[in-house]
Parts: sequence; C-alpha cells; structure tokens
Amino acid sequence: MSDMKKDELAEDQALMGEEMLDEDPLLAEIDALKAERDELKDRFMRALADAENIRKRGERDRREAEQYGGSKLAKDLLPVFDNLKRALDSAGDEQRAAAQALIEGVELTMRELINVLTRHGVVPITPEVGETFDPQMHQAMFEAPLPGTKAGDIIQVMTEGFLLHDRLLRPAQVGVSSTPKS
Repeated sequence: MSDMKKDELAEDQALMGEEMLDEDPLLAEIDALKAERDELKDRFMRALADAENIRKRGERDRREAEQYGGSKLAKDLLPVFDNLKRALDSAGDEQRAAAQALIEGVELTMRELINVLTRHGVVPITPEVGETFDPQMHQAMFEAPLPGTKAGDIIQVMTEGFLLHDRLLRPAQVGVSSTPKS
C-alpha cells in the first residue's frame, strides 16, 4: 500500500472515530431529553390529578356547606322548640279553656317552627316508650330498673332529638331500663 493510501485510510478511520465520538454525546443528550420529557410528563399528570382532586373536594365542601351550613342556627332554635312544647304540655284543661286563643297561638307557632326546620332538612327524632335504646340517636339521661321491661328499653322520653339531613344535630334524651332485680 502506498503511503498516500495509508494516510487516507488512517484519515478515514480517524473521521469514523470522531463520528463515533460525536454520536455518543448525541445519544446521551437524546437519552437525557427523553428522561426529562418522561419526568415532566409524570409531573404534569400528577398536577392534573391534584387539580381534579381539588375540584372534587371543593364541590364536596360546597355541597356540605349548603346542606349543613345552617346547623348552628338550627341548634340554637331547638331550645325554642323545647320551651314551646313544655308550655303546651304544662297547660291543663282549665288553662286550655280559659286561654284558648293563647294556646292556639302557641300551637301555631310551634307548628310553623317545625315546618321551617323540616323545610331546611331538620327532622325530629321521637322515640316511644318501649322502644330499644339506640346510642346513635339517643342519650341516656338515667338508668333505672322497671318491672315488665328488659334492659335497654326506653322508659321515659325527656326531650326529642333532631337530625339535620343524615347528621345528628341533637340526640333524644331518654331514660333507659336496667335489668330488673329479681
């Protein structure tokens, strides 16, 4: 081989070596860009999921505020209901006859209060004597043995309870039978 051919061959090999060296940084850069793209795509998807979760949480909070936002006002009105009920329960036959218009006014006021509360999702819990005590809806004010009952039966109802939609606003206050002593 002539010296010129050897020089050309060496030059070609050198150029091919440089191209190989040039390709390695390009491949590395492409790989780095792909990795960065994948990372950015992952971050974008997470941000999108977070935004969707925030939207759903905001919607749920709005619905709850709409449904349960008046719970404080409703709780504050319950003693008014209790007092009207006590007033009506304490009126005897003589008082009812003597103050019929007053009693009717109190009854109408109480009915209107119940209608307003019901319209806003507040419903009474009215346990009956003999029903079984439910700790989710009732508050035991006392426990006493009473012949003819079994343990856990309601023996007296002191105040009605109330639900606001599906949440307990106030439990019904009741007396509960304990196991009668033999």
